[in-house]
Amino acid sequence: MALFFFFLFLLTLSSASSMNDQNSLTYIVHVDHEAKPSIFPTHRHWYTSSLASLTSTPSIIHTYDTVFHGFSARLTAQDATHLLTHPHVISVIPEQVRHVHTTRSPEFLGLRSTDKAGLLEESDFGSDLVIGVIDTGIWPERPSFDDRGLGPVPAKWKGQCLPSQDFPATACNRKLVGARFFCGGYEATNGKMNETTEFRSPRDSDGHGTHTASISAGRYVFPASILGYARGVASGMAPKARLAAYKVCWNSGCYDSDILAAFDTAVADGVDVVSLSVGGVVVPYHLDAIAIGAFGAIDRGVFVSASAGNGGPGALTVTNVAPWMTTVGAGTIDRDFPANVKLGNGKTVPGVSVYGGPDLEPGRMYPLVYGGSLLGGDGYSSSLCIEGSLDPSLVKGKIVLCDRGINSRATKGEIVRRNGGSGMIIANGVFDGEGLVADCHVLPATSVGASGGDEIRRYISESKQPTATIVFKGTRLGIRPAPVVASFSARGPNPESPEILKPDVIAPGLNILAAWPDRIGPSGVPSDNRRTEFNILSGTSMACPHVSGLAALLKAAHPDWSPAAIRSALMTTAYTVDNRDEPMLDESTGNTSSVMDYGSGHVHPTKAMDPGLVYDITSYDYINFLCNSNYTGANIVTITRRKADCDGARRAGHVGNLNYPSFSVVFQQYGESKMSTHFIRTVTNVGDSDSVYEVKIRPPRGTNVTVAPEKLSFRRVGQKLSFVVRVKTTEVTLSPGATSVETGHIVWSDGKRNVTSPLVVTLQQPL
Repeated sequence: MALFFFFLFLLTLSSASSMNDQNSLTYIVHVDHEAKPSIFPTHRHWYTSSLASLTSTPSIIHTYDTVFHGFSARLTAQDATHLLTHPHVISVIPEQVRHVHTTRSPEFLGLRSTDKAGLLEESDFGSDLVIGVIDTGIWPERPSFDDRGLGPVPAKWKGQCLPSQDFPATACNRKLVGARFFCGGYEATNGKMNETTEFRSPRDSDGHGTHTASISAGRYVFPASILGYARGVASGMAPKARLAAYKVCWNSGCYDSDILAAFDTAVADGVDVVSLSVGGVVVPYHLDAIAIGAFGAIDRGVFVSASAGNGGPGALTVTNVAPWMTTVGAGTIDRDFPANVKLGNGKTVPGVSVYGGPDLEPGRMYPLVYGGSLLGGDGYSSSLCIEGSLDPSLVKGKIVLCDRGINSRATKGEIVRRNGGSGMIIANGVFDGEGLVADCHVLPATSVGASGGDEIRRYISESKQPTATIVFKGTRLGIRPAPVVASFSARGPNPESPEILKPDVIAPGLNILAAWPDRIGPSGVPSDNRRTEFNILSGTSMACPHVSGLAALLKAAHPDWSPAAIRSALMTTAYTVDNRDEPMLDESTGNTSSVMDYGSGHVHPTKAMDPGLVYDITSYDYINFLCNSNYTGANIVTITRRKADCDGARRAGHVGNLNYPSFSVVFQQYGESKMSTHFIRTVTNVGDSDSVYEVKIRPPRGTNVTVAPEKLSFRRVGQKLSFVVRVKTTEVTLSPGATSVETGHIVWSDGKRNVTSPLVVTLQQPL
């Protein structure tokens, strides 16, 4: 079969630097692999020659050889159009600039190092598997990346530690087995980096990559805490797994051409898992460099875990939605950091913070003002405590209430402090709801929910001399309910493929303690001179590496499992109840959450080790899915590097027949009173031989659901059996453009294991 090349010409969303033509962008083109003339010794020579005739004489940024084939370059629109006339060019792809989606969680997940049986023991804590973290780099000296007690670097490993002035080759060890950086795309758009603020090396100048790497595979470290909060033992999900850091994110973002180069290199190096806590807007898969790189990875047996995004709690906010990636949302754990606001009228408003002191004067009530009510400002800017919006004469010595939004929460605190404020309260807006994130502020500060913010504003407006103080209560364990779906966690439905339920699962992502670089204050504010070995961050960025580490443990325990089998095990064993045995709640509203919030549920590592049955998927199954999703042959080649027989795929089934561990159907109500569909699924027995599974159905409201056969009898491990799910429903009254969503589930049980899949039925009324 012919392989094909990408010229990845990626549309950059930020302005070009003075060193680049203002009209040029970074672009991509897909070329027949077998078209290279023999006179060129390498593909790079061929690529360079093909660019020589262009008016802008661009230079190559990256070449790619593993997950796809091609190169990236910066071109004018005229030159990009000219390349499309090349007889072997198949497609052109615009570049996105992506951004990062920004202890106790192993114990909360049931992973205890003292257990004599279980996932950690069965997998030897992930030893000899390599997790590739595509992020902002790493701070290798942290004890989370110590190699004490580890055996030799796995023989299969082909990666390297890329030395530089501030990152010697000795920074790598038997734990951190590889470290590289990719800045060609970043510098093609922005010009040469400022090396006084960034490291031209794998070293982390942000903190995000160090944090995510230690969540996935950090060693056991004791004592661990941040300014006295969250004291205890810190460890990653797979403490003995090896790490490889691929730095692609810089001050202005993470550029697709660099991300693709990282995917290409990581898979060639021999990683077993890719962890990607980065995302952008959702585009069709053939225009999505992350989706393309991820397909090339899973095609070679590499599991890809990606963050769902922090756009919640609104619907249709989930990102990284390709069905070959495992998309991870965020939930809470049973730990909190209360910092309550005590008002002068005696009322207390709950809040959270990890401010480390010095505290406010005990027993003293401070004058309280709302930024939006201060004289001399425009109201809107001062309500958000934006730079230059506060009058020091009106703020000095007072606690300032700031609305959440526009600038970072920590930056608001720095602005209040610089203007003489004694403390700060950040109030959620209506969209944020009641979801709270604990921050390491530079002054006494706390965050309160939308209703708490309303109460404080009301008190300020009604009181002649409003006063308040903030009471910091440290770390509180055993919080109930937990888990709760984090307010910021991005939600479904899947905007690109509504038949594929996303996110797939949720994992701990709120207020997670993990390693932190030196030279960076825990608030992330440049003026913050405090130094800590650990920090608390929140985001689906923190949830994603939990699943990456768990995937490494599962791969170590079950070396023959494919990426799809590992995801299936995590999905079908996930749970949807909290530690009160009640349905999981949505942090933003306090109401019951839904499958659009958490997908299949919260990961349960111990059960995932022994799921009983798995829904496996091959690369050719994904190609059939793309055919049935109406992608063209050229689009499919761009994504998969394979030609597709779409006529055969469409005759064989429909888009919902991808062998996914969840079921989702969208019915368009075009005047038909009755609607129906079917799903075909195949499960593989990974439990006991001579086992029998019987089906249990909880149909979505207003539907009739049948499964045939109702019993699956397996004679041996590895045996595959198929079943058909038929769904019938009737039209409901909806206004034009409105949607009705009903959910249920299908469970296969052998009496010992429950293999659970959500079933979602959506009715849409056309405009």
